[in-house]
Parts: sequence; C-alpha cells; structure tokens
Amino acid sequence: MITNSGTKENNTKKDLFSLVGQIIISGKIETITGLHIGGTESSLSIGGVDLLVIRNATDGKPYIPGSSLKGKMRSILEKIYTPGGGELKKVGNSKIFKCDPEKYNTPEKRDGIIFHLFGITPEDLEKKEDIRVMPTRLIVRDAKLSKESSKSLEESNYVDLPYTQAKTEVVIDRITSSATPRTVERVPAGVFFDYEFVLNIYDPPDLEDNWIQKFVDTLKEGMELLEHDYLGGMGSRGYGQIQFNSIKVDITSYVCEKKKIEENILSFINWANEKTQKNNSQ
Repeated sequence: MITNSGTKENNTKKDLFSLVGQIIISGKIETITGLHIGGTESSLSIGGVDLLVIRNATDGKPYIPGSSLKGKMRSILEKIYTPGGGELKKVGNSKIFKCDPEKYNTPEKRDGIIFHLFGITPEDLEKKEDIRVMPTRLIVRDAKLSKESSKSLEESNYVDLPYTQAKTEVVIDRITSSATPRTVERVPAGVFFDYEFVLNIYDPPDLEDNWIQKFVDTLKEGMELLEHDYLGGMGSRGYGQIQFNSIKVDITSYVCEKKKIEENILSFINWANEKTQKNNSQ
C-alpha cells in the first residue's frame, strides 16, 4: 500500500507492524527419482566420484538446503508472473528480477506477492519514502534426511557410498563418437527428507488487507509447480523429481485469535489434507 508520508510522524507510523502469528508447514519430501544437489568441489574425489552431493558436516548425511527449495520455487513462479514486466539486475554472477516499487505495493497482483513472500534485496526499496518495506514472510529450513530413510540406507546393500549411489554417465563426442565417462553422486529414489516452512504473519497488512490468503495460495502453487519440475541439478536427464508428502499445518497465534488466521488459510489446509490422503492411498 502506498502511504502519504509528508511528516515525520507519518513516516514513523507507516513503518509500524506487529508479528501476530506464524504458520508452520511441515512434512516429508520424497525423492521420486535420484536427487543431486552439489556440494563443495574437492580436488580429491571420493571413490572416483566427479560430482558430489552436499552433506552435513557433523554426520555426513545428505540434506536439501533451504536455499535450494526456496530459490527453485521462486524461480518457477517468476517465470509465470514476472517476465512480462520484470526488469533484470545483476547480483554477483547472476541476474535476478528487480523489485518494481509499484508491484511491491500491489500484492493483489501475484508478482507483488512474490517479493513479499520470498524477499527482496534491500537496495531496491530502501530509498523509497512512500513504501512500507516489510520483512520477508517465508522461512525455509534445511530439509534433513529422515530417521527412517537414514536407517534404511545404512542397512542397504545397494548404495555405493554412505547414503548415496554413484551413477556413471558418459559424454559422447559428436565427431569421433568417443565416450568420456563421469560419475555423479545422487540420493536414491524413495528417500524421505523432513522439511519445514515458517510463514510469518505481520499486521497490518497481512490479516487486515487479506494478504495472508494470497501468501499461502502462492506457496501452494510453488509447491505444485516444483513437483512438476525438478530440484537440484540435471533435471532434464531425469534427476530431481520430488513429491511433498504428509503435509501438516500448525498455527501459532500471538496477538490475534488463532481462528482468524485459520479462516484465512482454510483452502490451503483443505488442500494439504486432501493431498496427504491421496498420497497415502497410492
């Protein structure tokens, strides 16, 4: 919302907002096909593996970084909602969509919601006096290998490395037809990771202007789009198909009625329950 901030008092007032509640969405991510999310390149490959997966430094178990989950969902949503009027800016070696102040102030349009939900680079809006810059709403935790999958992989006779498999591929020279082999480490299909999303609710305007419903609708769409796309690398070659299972929605209320939050996200709760029942019946 654009505010008229002609005085110091108004400038102060427009920056006031309260954390009134949180929505915690948790469950399991199932790997439908092998998953490769690359770790730090090392000059000493393990067991002849050329491309390693990222692992937890304390126990050596693979995990899914929250940045990978959040970044992939955002990039897919932006392909749909932002390119029509999006302006690119360079950040490091990458290009991202720049936050348009007009879109930031119009969350009824999906591209505006994306910036509020997933965040912005501060310099985009910090000098705009007529805009209330809000905190990023969505927190995405690192997804840890589940205890059940961890035990199953430890006991498996079909893993090549601890918790993972080594898949050998070849690059074919188009002129000589000679093959250059390489080995890719990946988490096998049928493995489960525990994920958690935290959606912070600030008011005003999330409840007052009904933004929270738009946030959960956008998150739902991002989760569905990710299931039809891929996570990690080499997705066009079959890697990275995942599925969200056992979706659980918990609401924590601080300074407003829990029922008020629940009423605003009822469609998301129903979708989560229906999806969980469908997956469990398969």
